[in-house]
Amino acid sequence: MDNSILNQLSVDPAFLIIGLAVLTIILLIVVIICLVQMRKLYRRYDYFMRGKDAETLEEIIMEQMEDIAELKAEDRANKDSLRNTNKNYRSAFQKFGLIKYNAFKGMGGNLSFAMAILDYTNSGFVLNSVHSREGCYVYIKEVERGETDVLLGSEEKDALEQALGYHS
Repeated sequence: MDNSILNQLSVDPAFLIIGLAVLTIILLIVVIICLVQMRKLYRRYDYFMRGKDAETLEEIIMEQMEDIAELKAEDRANKDSLRNTNKNYRSAFQKFGLIKYNAFKGMGGNLSFAMAILDYTNSGFVLNSVHSREGCYVYIKEVERGETDVLLGSEEKDALEQALGYHS
């Protein structure tokens, strides 16, 4: 009866046996790969659990959670410090313009200068130092949002425009 079943198949029994042999070899390779991976996993598990029981693992997890809480607190403190630094940065003088000039022709040298110093909001002052034979005179004019209430000299105006970034 077995012969009659094989004879009724449209495929040669030799091909069937070869196909099953190839399938068996493939399955054997898959089993070997699974055994190798399981051995690696077991080694990692053994290394992780070496000398530890459930209580020590719980302690390690609690220590890690405490460390995370400390890091979060430090992160909050750092963010607050950055916010404070940024706020202070905006109020610090950060824009400068300097124009050197000769206030009195024939005296020699560009010893007079006009200097504009502004913060983030373009507020600050223009300092004008006029040098002559008799002495040095210093004038200061307040700047609020890039504008002044008093009339500026040409050198002072150039220094303010330089600080504002209109020209270099």
